[in-house]
Amino acid sequence: MNILAFGPNGSGKGTQGAIVKEKHGMDHIESGAIFREHIKGGTELGKKAKEYIERGDLVPDDITIPMVLETLGKSKDKGWLLDGFPRSLAQAEALDKALNESGMGLDYVIEIVLDRQVAKDRIMGRRLCANDNNHPNHIAFEAIKPVEKDGKLVCRVCGGELSARADDQDEEAIGKRHDIYYDDNTGTMAAVNYFKNNSSAKVISVDGGPSIKEVSALIMKEL
Repeated sequence: MNILAFGPNGSGKGTQGAIVKEKHGMDHIESGAIFREHIKGGTELGKKAKEYIERGDLVPDDITIPMVLETLGKSKDKGWLLDGFPRSLAQAEALDKALNESGMGLDYVIEIVLDRQVAKDRIMGRRLCANDNNHPNHIAFEAIKPVEKDGKLVCRVCGGELSARADDQDEEAIGKRHDIYYDDNTGTMAAVNYFKNNSSAKVISVDGGPSIKEVSALIMKEL
């Protein structure tokens, strides 16, 4: 089973991806990890990507797509859930074509729908566990609020040290990320709509507003 997962920053997409991975025994592949794997491994694609990244430029699709396909190919027996790619209409079209040419079918597209302001509030309140980033901790939600120990907040799941990403507290940076996601002309929402209209994969759209458990139940019901 092969899945694309979409959702704005703050929607809980990574957490839901981890739950799907655990339930179905597939690989959860995040786009950032693909770049890190190739760069660390010193592959030719990784070397080319590193040059763009070090200049602060976006890595072109003719480098990114082959990197993604190579990583997905390693998981073809187990199945995969790809998280964080594609981020634009052009990338969606290129990935769809490449998947078809490689014989890797796409079975599901998961879309977590969330209001932009709610997504922003979630980002600014979330805290990352040093032991596992998928441990949900959020200072504004009672159900997943960190616990206090020795005068400081720690992970509610394992007691690990918590931190906030610097860019999670930068409203301008959050705005830029969401500008890309909510753009339904050429951005990520345009990519979502492309798969809705041009793919044989089943599209599962769920409201990201309820609790993690409730959202997960909605997704699992459709898979």
